[in-house]
Amino acid sequence: MAIGLRSITGEPAIDRENGEEVMRVQPGVDIALANLPRESPGTLYITTKQVIWVSDVDKSKGYAVDFLSISLHAVSRDPEAYSVPCLYTQIETEADEDLNSDNSDSEESTHVHDLSVVREMRLIPSDPTQLDSLFQVFCECAELNPDPNNEEQEEEHHDWIFSADQMEDAGAEDEDYLSHNPTNTLGHSNGHQDLAHNILDLQINDERFEDAEETEHDGDESHHH
Repeated sequence: MAIGLRSITGEPAIDRENGEEVMRVQPGVDIALANLPRESPGTLYITTKQVIWVSDVDKSKGYAVDFLSISLHAVSRDPEAYSVPCLYTQIETEADEDLNSDNSDSEESTHVHDLSVVREMRLIPSDPTQLDSLFQVFCECAELNPDPNNEEQEEEHHDWIFSADQMEDAGAEDEDYLSHNPTNTLGHSNGHQDLAHNILDLQINDERFEDAEETEHDGDESHHH
């Protein structure tokens, strides 16, 4: 379950007893939450579990978010998307409100009163050449924190993941064969929860389909006689 962005005070809390490790410390990084102005430079800590930013001006001010709550991260260099190059992240949250909505705080606001509504975070290093290496560390740490829901879905649907060779073999068959074997045309579930149930329904009803076709075929033969 996503818990979103949270406020921290003081030095970053690293849970080393449970194997959490610091992967990267990057000084001179600004942070921008949602559509609010950039905050003063701080130090970015990337661990195997979370992303932490602590202000260099006020050490009691900082933010943290678990990798499990980060749904997307990307390097942004498009000035139309944001004025300066940054590492853009989207944060999963259960909040119904969004700072990017029409009811958001004024752009002049310099403080987020409710971090649970923040769904976007931009990290802006003073040295833009560090973006690619920061992105790579993000990727490595994200792989260490797979979404538990995705793992459950993959376990449920692993029987419906076909190799490229299997898909090519299926595609090489004629239409008549495919119409009698509907499951051969399907790829992996791609996270759609209803797909496995639909495939199961196809299997259960497959025998009925064959019986119906046999009956129709027998009827055609009787007409010829």
